[in-house]
Amino acid sequence: MSTKFIGGSTVAHIWWISPFYSNNNSPKKRKVSLIKMPVTLGFHITTSHLNLLCSQTTINRTNLNTNLRPQLQPQPQPIYRSNPLVFHHKMSTASSSSTIKSSLIDPDGGSLVDLVVPQTQLPLKTSEAESMPKVKLTKIDLEWVHVISEGWASPLTGFMRQDEYLQTLHFNCLRTKDASLVNMSLPIVLAIDDQVKETIGASPHVALLGPTGDLVAILRSIEIYKHNKEERIARTWGTTAPGLPYVEEVISPAGNWLIGGDLEVLNHIKYNDGLDHYRLSPQQLRKEFDRRQADAVFAFQLRNPVHNGHALLMNDTRRRLLEMGYKNPILLLHPLGGFTKADDVPLDVRMEQHSKVLEDGVLDPKTTIVAIFPSPMHYAGPTEVQWHAKARINAGANFYIVGRDPAGMGHPTEKRDLYDPDHGKKVLSMAPGLERLNILPFRVAAYDTVEKKMAFFDPSRAKDFLFISGTKMRTYARNGDNPPDGFMCPGGWEVLVKYYKSLQAEEATQKPAVLSA
Repeated sequence: MSTKFIGGSTVAHIWWISPFYSNNNSPKKRKVSLIKMPVTLGFHITTSHLNLLCSQTTINRTNLNTNLRPQLQPQPQPIYRSNPLVFHHKMSTASSSSTIKSSLIDPDGGSLVDLVVPQTQLPLKTSEAESMPKVKLTKIDLEWVHVISEGWASPLTGFMRQDEYLQTLHFNCLRTKDASLVNMSLPIVLAIDDQVKETIGASPHVALLGPTGDLVAILRSIEIYKHNKEERIARTWGTTAPGLPYVEEVISPAGNWLIGGDLEVLNHIKYNDGLDHYRLSPQQLRKEFDRRQADAVFAFQLRNPVHNGHALLMNDTRRRLLEMGYKNPILLLHPLGGFTKADDVPLDVRMEQHSKVLEDGVLDPKTTIVAIFPSPMHYAGPTEVQWHAKARINAGANFYIVGRDPAGMGHPTEKRDLYDPDHGKKVLSMAPGLERLNILPFRVAAYDTVEKKMAFFDPSRAKDFLFISGTKMRTYARNGDNPPDGFMCPGGWEVLVKYYKSLQAEEATQKPAVLSA
């Protein structure tokens, strides 16, 4: 890059390489363009972040041949986007006998955090914890202990102290010891009340008890600071309107203090709900990607049942990655397994439905890994979707599928979406600390009434498409009606019908009996 100064700005010539495939789409044979772009750069530097503003003026191209990692061909309306200033994993040109490593993307901070105490140290740590002041965790607090302990929030090593909390709340990122930035958009904190604070006193460490009173962890070198709930809610959700599910469940009833420190978790967190075998840690997922010799991993998060529109998107993504030159892209189907709002389909029902989708062949088990992401759900839209994407980096995914209104919800007091449905994917494409992750925006799928199957929406014949919302899907299931053929695999639909019938039976038994006069 060459630069020259004009007034208070800088004019730079930035060169980058733009690939164009030859007819055979071979990763080893493609035409590539070297692009020279004069841009005007304006810099605003603070102690926390750098804003770079670029305005394009002209483009000159010079053709040459080279070997590069495959990139998507330019499209009039591109589906797949990533940060254009960052080159990612380069495709290997080694022979097929070489072992392909799927650790395609390093975890934030360079290494995965693992905070579970080794078995050899467990008796000593347990004895030590028994003599410490105790803090009892809620079910959702325990879910956060699970998240932190396995490295989903790497490089975070415990509940946030005040400096980490403020950076997260105001900058959506953390500055590491080497002065680099990692994305961290949600505060991961532990609240205590006045009585617990008084009990802790001047102790530098506390023991954490699970909801049933069992010893779970030690929190060391603690810091206690004020819990300003209104500021936390406003900055996380962009509103303080009543009716936000996580706020009502977690923040409103919580204490007025936050306690941060370094975690030492005594045992792996287990729920004994028959689903623990799905709860693969980032380390386990990375090993599984290596075992399957994946050369690309694309993650799809959901908190709803999988219908054939989802499957169309996931299968189309794999097809596109194969066209880009990847040999073995692996899908990480990664339903959220922590706290969700009351009207969401419960985790056990969703996991049963997901298994039917694989059994019915809608998704290929050979190229799909189904695992549970243990994080609680905030429904905080563009702020939260950054957390979802960041956690998948730590799990080893280098592609992330994002759809309409990710992590969003309806406004709690008004008849509208709480967030702009397009802002989530736009924020992900710009978010600091996520530059290494390839963002794959959703293509809109709907039911094609002519072809009688789920298909990508075609605006030129919009009248032929039927959009089946989650509300409409739940109404079908509650009434025992079948959706249009091709909307969802039969086995998966039967799971939902059975669940909603059980709900109706439960509601009927809870209604008070009406006594006649």
